[in-house]
Amino acid sequence: MASRTLFRSASISVVDYRCEAGPDDRPFAEQHGAFSISYVRNGAFGYRSRGESYELAAGSMMVGFAGDEYVCTHDHVRGDDCLSFQIPEAVVEALGARKQIFRLGRVPPLPELVVLGELAQAAAEGKSDLGLDEAGMLLAARFVDVVSGSRRRAPEPAPRDRRRAVEAALRMDAQSQEPIDLESAAKAAGLSPFHFLRVFANVLGVTPHQYVVRSRLRHAARLLSESALPITGIALDVGFNDLSNFVNAFRRAAGVSPRRFRQAARGDRRIYQDRLGALAAR
Repeated sequence: MASRTLFRSASISVVDYRCEAGPDDRPFAEQHGAFSISYVRNGAFGYRSRGESYELAAGSMMVGFAGDEYVCTHDHVRGDDCLSFQIPEAVVEALGARKQIFRLGRVPPLPELVVLGELAQAAAEGKSDLGLDEAGMLLAARFVDVVSGSRRRAPEPAPRDRRRAVEAALRMDAQSQEPIDLESAAKAAGLSPFHFLRVFANVLGVTPHQYVVRSRLRHAARLLSESALPITGIALDVGFNDLSNFVNAFRRAAGVSPRRFRQAARGDRRIYQDRLGALAAR
């Protein structure tokens, strides 16, 4: 079993598990170190815990209770990949969940969860402007709603929470070139990470990470339009630590590469000509 921690904070850890075990390999006992939900991306395996046995295929969720022992088997196929979200008891309580729902063992592929599992995978691969910690929190909250049979309505933010969200947005915009994560942003606002994520998204319409990424893109667009700085320098200056991530994020947003956007800003109308023509034809 190969594992790689993709994200770790006091509120959530995200681990990429890749197993190559097959029918000829002897299973062994393991223990859940935290409450967890693990999204099965590929493959299939058996899961035994507390005298119950389950089969999980791609799209299923393995559910773990902190401290419980379990055994994974591969009687039918070789190998599986999982994206595991591990959360402490305090976050379970913040989600409004009864701890016992983490003894379900398995949740079959459900549309309400697989779409968020794939969203989290996109975040893990850097193909979404959603933070991986945010994706994990959203998946955990939806898991609680689905398995408990309830649907929570986001409460109307109190004036104090509205002010906190706006102040946090201003602070993050001013510091968007610095590393900002959900944990630190929530701490600065005086809220728990889950409460901060919910309040911020409810008030501003985007998650904190999305807001930071879009602030960086906004600053980058201005620099591309008004300066002659190298594109690599702009990417680093606005907070992207990887040029390819910047180029991909900017292309998703603008529909063109940073270089082509700069050319359009300098008067090359051909770059957006097709789009302008389509608008005129409506």
